[in-house]
Amino acid sequence: MVASLHSVRAAGFSLLVFLVGCGGAVVVDGEPDDTSSTGSSSSSSSNSSSSGGPDIPGEWTTLIDGTWELAAGTEGYWCARKTFPEDLYIKAFRALAPPGTHHTLLLRDGGQPDGEQACGPTLGSNMFYASGVGTDDLVFPDGIAVKIPAGTQLQLNLHLFNTSTSPLSGVSGTLVKLVPASEVKQSAEMILPGTASISVPPFGTQTVEGDCAFPAASTISTVWPHMHKYGTHMKVTYEGAGGSKVLHDGAFTFGEQKNYAIEPLLVGPGEVIRIECSYKNTTGQTINWGDSSEAEMCFAGIYRYPALKQACQ
Repeated sequence: MVASLHSVRAAGFSLLVFLVGCGGAVVVDGEPDDTSSTGSSSSSSSNSSSSGGPDIPGEWTTLIDGTWELAAGTEGYWCARKTFPEDLYIKAFRALAPPGTHHTLLLRDGGQPDGEQACGPTLGSNMFYASGVGTDDLVFPDGIAVKIPAGTQLQLNLHLFNTSTSPLSGVSGTLVKLVPASEVKQSAEMILPGTASISVPPFGTQTVEGDCAFPAASTISTVWPHMHKYGTHMKVTYEGAGGSKVLHDGAFTFGEQKNYAIEPLLVGPGEVIRIECSYKNTTGQTINWGDSSEAEMCFAGIYRYPALKQACQ
């Protein structure tokens, strides 16, 4: 299905602020039952079929995708929904992200028919996966997988941005590698700790912080920094009973939003993951938090296992 998109800005902004406002974190639900990253971003895959769905364990296959067209010089949102009749156990994610794909979100949905349509921005406590420009493959350690329960309807929410002077079209989506249930020892979940308290003055700089105190013990082993084009640096720090440990400390580039593997770390109950984001505003306007490419975000995508359901204390 192909449909034209124009500038669909919208409703959804206040929802996003509400979700990140409490402790600065958003959780992606998993199943309570230990994550690393590797590879490179790709706009094509082997053994994939959007019509047939995921059915080849150990090989890349299309979980869900959307076909879109975008007018010159505009940004918009396109959603695809698909219901899965059987349990799926995902050991790896890959973004299908041709030019024009600002970011992709994969969420649990329900209540609307399967299919594709223009939509608005969304984010919530029901997310399984996210990618930005240049995001590489995310591969979990052996025995770890994200579970999609039978009967789940997934929503693929695409943020699209055409900076060219010509119309743009493409197919964006999420590819996965599957494993049988018998190989899964623990289910992983994704959290997005960060903050929405961003207000970078004209031609100025700002550094903001957000944190997430774990409600119970869980292991983390990857960090995915996410900001927009005015983001310059992110630092992610663990603060626990034994002291502090820097998990990631590096420059941020909007076109290379990669996953960074870390040594697996058990975070105990009440221990904190702190996110620090820095920005440089090269415009004459104040840059605030928002989903647009012209606004900013401060999130670190982190998978943890076992899943805890509650994001942060």
